[in-house]
Amino acid sequence: MIIPGMVSATFRQKPAEDILRLCREAGLSAVEWSENAHVLPDDPERADELYRKTKKAGLCVAAYGSYFRLGEQESPEDVFAGSLASAKALHAPLIRIWAGTEASDQVTPGKREQLVKEAVMIGRMGARMGIKVAFEWHKNTLTDTNESAIKLLAEADQDNLYCLWQPTVALSLSQRTEGLDLLGDRLLNLHIYYWQDGVRRPLAEGTEEWKLYLKHVDRRRDRYGLLEFVMDNSEEQFLEDAKTLHALLNSPC
Repeated sequence: MIIPGMVSATFRQKPAEDILRLCREAGLSAVEWSENAHVLPDDPERADELYRKTKKAGLCVAAYGSYFRLGEQESPEDVFAGSLASAKALHAPLIRIWAGTEASDQVTPGKREQLVKEAVMIGRMGARMGIKVAFEWHKNTLTDTNESAIKLLAEADQDNLYCLWQPTVALSLSQRTEGLDLLGDRLLNLHIYYWQDGVRRPLAEGTEEWKLYLKHVDRRRDRYGLLEFVMDNSEEQFLEDAKTLHALLNSPC
């Protein structure tokens, strides 16, 4: 099943207590806690505190949304260890990372090889901690096209590496559904929102589009569907989007 939740960076300026309140009010079940927004890397004390607050609120931790990027650090192992420390204390089942800093068609074969080697190391580090590692599905990274993303997973060849998914504006509707099909069981959570011409809109306006996406997701497997990018950063709109999310997830495939 797809479990409804939210990405805490949706309201990055609000304290964690407001995030939990909004989730309860919206009838959501989980939070992806965002690095820098609500819990810093290498801060297990804060992460443990946030985990306890999340559980007390009757919610689950869906993920730790890290901003670690492949190829950006001089000592990636040391930097990622800090993100993992917070993810572990947060009891996060997965940690989100970014597949580099450049569009895939701008990355040289030599640079790509370096990024893949780093991905292998990162995947193994996560596996030793019992935490899955998932790449953000995003433009200007190695997951900016379906072909590059699937190639990255194949090149790294680690059982612990996956992808998240969102309807990135860089891809057409048909390319988006094709990506979902190609990912298959390498797909973890979904980031759910609706944009029109690069502008945030109510999720209800994207109902038919999201029904199509969900037809390409194996809903027999447990994963989280997490609200993000609310129009006008409005709590009222967030609550309306949550109603739409519940309706989508309760509708037949």
